[in-house]
Amino acid sequence: MIPSSSVLVVVDVQNGFIRPPSAPVVPIIADLVERWQQAGGEVVFTRYLNYPGSPFERMIHWEKLQESPEIDIVPELASLADKSIMLDKKIYSLFSTEGARLVREKGWQDLYICGIATESCVLKTAVDAFELDLTPWVLAEASASHAGQEAHDAGMLVIRRFIGQGQIISVSDVPLPERCAADGRHMQ
Repeated sequence: MIPSSSVLVVVDVQNGFIRPPSAPVVPIIADLVERWQQAGGEVVFTRYLNYPGSPFERMIHWEKLQESPEIDIVPELASLADKSIMLDKKIYSLFSTEGARLVREKGWQDLYICGIATESCVLKTAVDAFELDLTPWVLAEASASHAGQEAHDAGMLVIRRFIGQGQIISVSDVPLPERCAADGRHMQ
């Protein structure tokens, strides 16, 4: 069982963020979410929604992710997202007003964070959790950048500097039952 004080946060794994550099994390995240849910843990999927006149549009000149299918969770994760909490947001972080309230109400202390993009939304969620005296765990191989490896590596460098090297972990470090290779069942 996953402690009720822990949550898996899947950040912005949406069609509009999938490119060759970010696509390889999708099956890793799908397996992780499935195992987390089977172990009784709660999962939050965030979904970034851009809008006309947003700071992203005004200052970065980025107009994407304003409508379906770009804003939709990728098909490989859609059925898992349906069994999870979905949080729409218009900022980088999980910690919108609604997200911060959700974390408080649920009593989550340990946030296992993965998704897209390492250098922006994953990083900002981890730093916000740290500053709220929560414990963020960034899952290295379950996070990626649609801008490529250099952007991912830059994000990981900043995460290490902001919240500590020890808060970046591997999926294999997550306290979950392992899959049994022979038949796909879980071992306790």
